[in-house]
Amino acid sequence: MDKALFKVKGIRAVLAKLAALTVIQASMIMTQAFYLAAAISSLFGGDSFHRTARELAIFFLALTIRQGAAVWKKHIAFHFAAYASETLHAALLEKLFRLGPRFVKKEGSGQTVTLVIEGITKYRHYLELSLVKLLNMALIPMAIMIFILSLNARSAVILTLALPLLVIFMILLGLAAKTKADRQYESYHLLSNHFVDSLRGLETLKYLGLAKSHVNKIAYVSEQYRKATLASLKIAFLSSFALDFFTMLSIATVAVFLGLDLINGDMYLHPALTILILAPEFFVPIRELGSDYHATLDGRNAGKKIMELLERETFQELDTLVPVWDSSTNFTIKGLSVQYDDYATALEDIELNVTGAKTIGIIGASGAGKSTLIDVLSGFLKQESGNIQINQQRVETLAAKSWQRQLSYIPQHPYIFHDTVLNNIRFYHPDAQANEVYEAARYAGLLDVIESLPEGLATMIGDGGRHLSGGQEQRIALARSFLGKRSIIMLDEPTAHLDIETELELKEKMLDFFKGKLVFLATHRLHWMRDMDEIIVLEHGRIVESGDHEQLLANKSVYYQLVKAQEGEV
Repeated sequence: MDKALFKVKGIRAVLAKLAALTVIQASMIMTQAFYLAAAISSLFGGDSFHRTARELAIFFLALTIRQGAAVWKKHIAFHFAAYASETLHAALLEKLFRLGPRFVKKEGSGQTVTLVIEGITKYRHYLELSLVKLLNMALIPMAIMIFILSLNARSAVILTLALPLLVIFMILLGLAAKTKADRQYESYHLLSNHFVDSLRGLETLKYLGLAKSHVNKIAYVSEQYRKATLASLKIAFLSSFALDFFTMLSIATVAVFLGLDLINGDMYLHPALTILILAPEFFVPIRELGSDYHATLDGRNAGKKIMELLERETFQELDTLVPVWDSSTNFTIKGLSVQYDDYATALEDIELNVTGAKTIGIIGASGAGKSTLIDVLSGFLKQESGNIQINQQRVETLAAKSWQRQLSYIPQHPYIFHDTVLNNIRFYHPDAQANEVYEAARYAGLLDVIESLPEGLATMIGDGGRHLSGGQEQRIALARSFLGKRSIIMLDEPTAHLDIETELELKEKMLDFFKGKLVFLATHRLHWMRDMDEIIVLEHGRIVESGDHEQLLANKSVYYQLVKAQEGEV
């Protein structure tokens, strides 16, 4: 049994229930075989049908109880799989929010979305099938073997010798299938990431005239996935053939020896028929497990990946209560430092002191640490050292829920879900009314876009839906923030991929939205800095200067050089 299954909450109680029902099911299988053989042998001996009524009644009762136990087991497994997958889905989403956009970017948004949506579904299917089949395999053949041993030792030995052969063959094929399935899973994730990236970049590819040449790359990735899938299917077909072959060979061997015993008068018809009826039942759980093993490998791999994600070290401080931000709240950072996994310093000795509503621009060359600072302030990344205080209350990490519930995060590439415009806007507030969503859309300048769509707010967008431009996707992200009405806004290069006309159109809306809020805006476009209350200039992970636009220009230092360099580029 997969050890990872025991990490699922409530699994032991469910296994106990299923085991009890499996014992009942095994008992009924043997009862059913015994009384069916008794009825047949009685009829064969010349008894009337009336005299076999008792045996047949017991047979049908045992059959009913057996099927009832099987249905009950499926019912328990179905509801547990549904509960476990919903719990894992919620835990996985929470973990991904803790890990932050940096992790999603590293893993690939296509792979992450595939894992959250399809991976959970496959894992649910795996749980629903594997729990029942594993217990059937563990208990039913053992019970049947003991019963047959009491009737005829030779038949029991034949079946006992056949079982290890089947198990060994299944293990060998299973290892081969696992290798193929792992390759298929990797190629599937590659295909997922490639598909999402292709959709996002389709407009750019068409603009550059590269759309047709990109077809070859899509065909190559798809062909690799096709080959991996066919390799997995070959192993699955071979496994099914081997199971059927060894099963039939074993049953035929038992039948031959039983026939010889009957001819020689060494055995009665009743026990011989009982053994013949039970012999196929002995192999049924093994065959079902073998066939379902291949059908659920994707789910098992997805579950393994989900468990690895859930076990990743995080720093969520659930019990820390961060004060609600208002005009008098003070936020102080002293000596904050962050290192990457390769021990390279990302931020070093960051000092920051903010009170009340304020717009703060964060600028610097590429790699200076702008995004890293935004990730720390958003609670997506933990500092290695430093002191964070809010109203003189020390906070170990800004990953506290009471802090993150107060902020909106707007990335460079907001994710648009395959859903309606309405649900995309109210993603963080699913209970919001349509008129509230409409008002947020109006504020974000989305009304013209919505009115041009065939079904308005009910139009499907995202992967597989209507395509939106980069500026329209950014407006969706803004509308989400407008709807939330949160007092802290974090923006990481929110307009980096937009043309200047679209950016200037959005800028007016955003600056109006910033009023009365604490805003941190990381960008390399310096025209925003004229509207910032304070500017933080980063260089190699350190704050080299800070102040407003006029002060920093007068200093004629790093900021001055950045401005002159950008003016020269223009």
